Amino acid sequence: MFYQPGITPHGLPRDPFKSCVVPRPIGWISTVNQLGQDNLAPFSQFQNVTFDPPIVMFSSNQDTEGNQKDTARNAERTGEFVWNMATYDLREAVNISAEELPDGVDEFVRAGLEKLPSKLVKPMRVKKSPIQFECTYLNTLRFPGASPMGSVDVIFGKVIAIHIDDEVIDKNGMIDILKIKPLARMGYYDYTYVDKKFQMVIPGGSKGLLAGLEGSPDKAINALK
Repeated sequence: MFYQPGITPHGLPRDPFKSCVVPRPIGWISTVNQLGQDNLAPFSQFQNVTFDPPIVMFSSNQDTEGNQKDTARNAERTGEFVWNMATYDLREAVNISAEELPDGVDEFVRAGLEKLPSKLVKPMRVKKSPIQFECTYLNTLRFPGASPMGSVDVIFGKVIAIHIDDEVIDKNGMIDILKIKPLARMGYYDYTYVDKKFQMVIPGGSKGLLAGLEGSPDKAINALK
């Protein structure tokens, strides 16, 4: 099949675009508004951008009434947010926190989640989440949409603190991804989680290239010496 988005119809029961870029990690973002009220929401268009320094981004489309979502507004106004890793075991809470609610409603409470204070920023962390990033807001790229919900704020943040539960670090000092079972978004109403993995090492033996693949700044610097 072939179609041009927004120009020619795809002819399918549901739009296939989001099902083509999969799986996508969940940006489970906690913020606090200027009144000190906590907010938590998942975003399926989330990713790390670079590793030195570590920077992440999440895309926040407008709500069903075409207004900026609380998460984007809070991050911009307070300059802070936290990413909490979403897992298969936390899937129901993630789904509950996705509900569109009035500003000021605490999704932590609504989803029955215990909070943990952050070390360097004000937004709370999800206690049962095995990994959290404390982030400071960098900037927003806003893209206008063809429809009210289509407009999107792409929020970038610098990771200034990382929390990893000791229980998910294996005997080799590596994060045990299969134990965590990170949740990922597919298309339609479908999700998946990581339950298998395999390794591939880029050929050629370049220490700098492999350090970049690993995401290790120190090794990358040493490789240049």
